[in-house]
Amino acid sequence: MLWSLIIGMLVVALGVPIGDFLYKKTKEEMKSGQRWFKIIVVTGLLGAIIAIFIRNDFLFFTFLFISIVTSRSLKR
Repeated sequence: MLWSLIIGMLVVALGVPIGDFLYKKTKEEMKSGQRWFKIIVVTGLLGAIIAIFIRNDFLFFTFLFISIVTSRSLKR
């Protein structure tokens, strides 16, 4: 159980550099798709909250990873 949490946190932490890399490579798409990226971030956060309540670590880390990667492109 502890190992799965540690691995999940490491994967979520990788979302930051992956999000930065994707932003640098796809700047044109980021400008036109801002609305969709905001929807993806909100959906990912809602999915993570639901995953907490149903006690599913895999879904929690997956939705959190998606939210982090997407939000990195919105902050700029």
